Amino acid sequence: MMSHLPSFARAQLRELARSQSGLALIEFAFSLPILLSLLLGGLEVANFALAHLRVNQIAMTVADNAGRVRTSIDEAHVYEVFAGADLVGQSIDFPENGRIVLSSLEPNGKSDTDAGQMINWQRCHGSLAVAPRYGVQGDGRNDSSLVDGIGPVGNKITSAEGTAVMFVEVTYQYQPIIVGDLLGPRRIHYESAFNVRERTNQDITNTQNLPLNSCT
Repeated sequence: MMSHLPSFARAQLRELARSQSGLALIEFAFSLPILLSLLLGGLEVANFALAHLRVNQIAMTVADNAGRVRTSIDEAHVYEVFAGADLVGQSIDFPENGRIVLSSLEPNGKSDTDAGQMINWQRCHGSLAVAPRYGVQGDGRNDSSLVDGIGPVGNKITSAEGTAVMFVEVTYQYQPIIVGDLLGPRRIHYESAFNVRERTNQDITNTQNLPLNSCT
C-alpha cells in the first residue's frame, strides 16, 4: 500500500516509524501512578511510625512524671502530668484523638483471703472514648480480685508494701495524613508502669478543688 504513496510521503512515514520523541513522556505517564503510590505510601508509613513513637513516649512520660511526685500527690500534679503528655502528643493531635488512663496500684492492706492489690485512685485524660482495660478506681480495695495485680496476662504488675506503682494505659486513634484507608482503621495502644519515688502518702488530695479528671 505504501508503494502507491508519493516518495516524500513514504519518507515521512519511515521517519515517523523510527522516531522516539515522546517515548519518555509516555513511559513516565505509565510509571507516574506507581511512583506516586510509593511516595504517598512511604509518607503514610513514616507518619504511622511517628505516631507509635509519640504514643509510647506519652505512656512512659506520664508514668515517670506521676511517679516522681514526692511526699504526697494532688490533683494539681495530675493536671501538670497530663499537660506534659499533651505537649509530647501535640504533633499528632493527641488530646482530641487519644486517651490516657493513670492508675495508682497499691496493696489493699487486707489480710488472709482478702489480701491483694487495689486501684486506689484513677484519672483519665483525652477525648477518645476508651474504658480502662484492667479495672477501675476502687477495684480490689476490699477483696482479692486483683491479687495478681493489673496488666496483660503473663505480665501483670504489682506494688510492694508501703509504696505504689503508677500504671498508665495510652490509646490513640491513628489519624492518616493522605489516604484514610491506606493502612486501615488503626488504634495504637501502649502501657507503662513506674514505681513512685519517696512518696509517703499515696492517697490523692485536691487542695485547689479542681475538677476531677475522672474516667466516667
